[in-house]
Amino acid sequence: MARLILFNKPFNVLSQFTDDQGRATLADYLSAPGCRVAGRLDYDSEGLLLLTDDGRLQQVIANPEHQKWKTYLVQVEGTVDAAAIARLTSGVELKDGPTLAARAQPVPAPQLWERIPPVRVRKTVPDSWLELSIQEGRNRQVRRMTAAVGLPTLRLVRTSVGEWSLDDLLPGQCRELTVHMPASSGGRRTTKSPQKRPRRQ
Repeated sequence: MARLILFNKPFNVLSQFTDDQGRATLADYLSAPGCRVAGRLDYDSEGLLLLTDDGRLQQVIANPEHQKWKTYLVQVEGTVDAAAIARLTSGVELKDGPTLAARAQPVPAPQLWERIPPVRVRKTVPDSWLELSIQEGRNRQVRRMTAAVGLPTLRLVRTSVGEWSLDDLLPGQCRELTVHMPASSGGRRTTKSPQKRPRRQ
């Protein structure tokens, strides 16, 4: 059995437990001895971050070869139109090569927690939201993809990784699961006894 922690990482928090520059880290919110991050989330991004004490599970989650879909709510500057969606879903040419085809659709402004500090928007430029799912994990990939189609990212919130989702976790909160790893890491996994842990003050 493997321990899996689902954590809602707040904005401007590092996906690690230590930092020599005095920035906020995971240690400010949770204690997870023996656990490592499975698939990082940028400092200026928010949402679902997974941690586990099992090396096989970490690879299943983080390694793109396992094709785990990662879904994001993305607030962008500009209007999401059919042309932008078509480019995102067919693959976008980036400096480090074309992306794989993604899943993308425009969505109404979601009911999310207030970000601190709030997003700075320009009154003269519209903003909109899209839901974007990718199977890769390149550096700042979602931001680069939206920029490539003329829609700079203003806010980025990861809502799910594979079969695990943020659900009702608020920023700084976590939920712990027990994952039953099969003999082969490629098989199906089940979870039991989820427990929500309060945010540390």
